[in-house]
Amino acid sequence: MGAVLTQHTAWVNAAHAIGALRARRLLAPTRLAALDVGSLSRVIRPAGTPRVKSRRLLALTRWILRHVDGRLQRMRTMPLGPLRAELLGISGLGPETADAILLYAAGRPVFVADAYARRVLARHRLIDPRAGYEEVRRWLEAHLPSDPDLFNEFHALLVAVGKSNCRSRPRCEGCALRFDLRGRRPAP
Repeated sequence: MGAVLTQHTAWVNAAHAIGALRARRLLAPTRLAALDVGSLSRVIRPAGTPRVKSRRLLALTRWILRHVDGRLQRMRTMPLGPLRAELLGISGLGPETADAILLYAAGRPVFVADAYARRVLARHRLIDPRAGYEEVRRWLEAHLPSDPDLFNEFHALLVAVGKSNCRSRPRCEGCALRFDLRGRRPAP
């Protein structure tokens, strides 16, 4: 749920929507799938664009019910390539959302190369600043051991650095990664 609810909004807003779903006992796929777009929209309003996200959540939930009998743990053993392709085929799920589902919900070794990760890596001259999502994801997966726990932790650390220091205007003073710049300014 969080992967969809956090699209184009801060995590705190998505967390409020998840809390509202939890309070109404709607985190079970069968219960969520029984709702219509309007009813679900009212519940997840804190996450923003509630009608759009309601349609996406319902599409994802119906896929989960149809393909894995409502049990995300089944996604842990499905062939990764075809599974990712199926998730990308769900309306409203792009690569970042699909990869977040694979990493965080299914425990699969897929790196979420979001804007924070790309910004930090580009500023430290590890990737081309014009590199797209897929290129960065493949680069990270090729340069790290294929371990979902490592990907989870490394992604969380990149997000933390991105939020605290490597913002649209870099705040290099006090950044834990400043040493890596070796006295240079961050790449633009």
